[in-house]
Amino acid sequence: MIFLRHSLAALLLLPTSWAMSDTTHYPLTIDNCGVDMRFESAPERVVTIGQSATEILYSLGLADRVKGTSVWFTPVLPQFREENAHIERLADNDPSFESVVNKHPDLVAVQYEWHVGPAGSVATRDQFSDLGINTYIMPADCDTKDNSTGGDGTRTGAFTPDSIYKGVTELATIFDVQAAGTALVKDLKTREAQAVAKARRLDLPDDLSAAFWFSSPDNGAAPYMAGRLGAPGYMMKMLGIRNVIESDEEWPTVDWETVVRADPDIIVLAQMDRRRYPADDIAKKREFLENDPVAREMTAVKKGHIIEMDAHAMSATLRTIYGLETLAEALSNMSFDS
Repeated sequence: MIFLRHSLAALLLLPTSWAMSDTTHYPLTIDNCGVDMRFESAPERVVTIGQSATEILYSLGLADRVKGTSVWFTPVLPQFREENAHIERLADNDPSFESVVNKHPDLVAVQYEWHVGPAGSVATRDQFSDLGINTYIMPADCDTKDNSTGGDGTRTGAFTPDSIYKGVTELATIFDVQAAGTALVKDLKTREAQAVAKARRLDLPDDLSAAFWFSSPDNGAAPYMAGRLGAPGYMMKMLGIRNVIESDEEWPTVDWETVVRADPDIIVLAQMDRRRYPADDIAKKREFLENDPVAREMTAVKKGHIIEMDAHAMSATLRTIYGLETLAEALSNMSFDS
């Protein structure tokens, strides 16, 4: 496919705008999601609100600095199970402001601005600042994104992994572990390029379409489907797949009649441990698709073109690259002959 060839070439020519110096010179000032954060030294005590921030810090070799975690969708990456087992989990979902502050952090690392932001469900950045606590929001949740629209926010531009690499690099600079940041970014870029190359060898149909289903607030209710500009949109674009959901919202609710009319060739289901909604359970998703008299008539369901993907990979995280690998591998085992 022509688009895949262009995508692979672009990956091999990625800019080095996030290249780091060898050592951090303090005091360090970073513009983070429109707020200037000043660091007099590398943080010693960190609390994370969001699995993405947690796993990036672990990947940078900073687990010993993490004093509490929260907001988990799936189990921690296997290579970090041992370290994670010794770190207090403040909450599976939103922690209280008090539980975070009681860990006496000098930095709170945040995945989603709706947790810590102008209308933060945990607290505002000012509330932490008033206590002398710095906050760092992952750039993937504010670069090319407007979170003032409510819910999961609206993308103002298409997500790319550059915002993930930016977050890795900035956190590595804040903690003065630049070599670890450089190695992690290099590994992710290599895996990204390899996944695209694998899909390129498949010679996929030019008109291939897909829909990503994260969850639903109730059985049979309008599902949360991936918009075109978020992490799933990036995966589809890189592999030359058309997203049947054209919304710019991160996770719009879309009625099933609309999804069925669009008749995607592939449906990707989020796999997670979280149980906030009934359809968080992937078995419930499959049960609906197989038994609903309308949904079961979709091409993807009838042909068994259903892919299970780590839910955290569907968010703008380092696991997005793993999701790209999952998608490329699954496609290699499917036939799209008429």
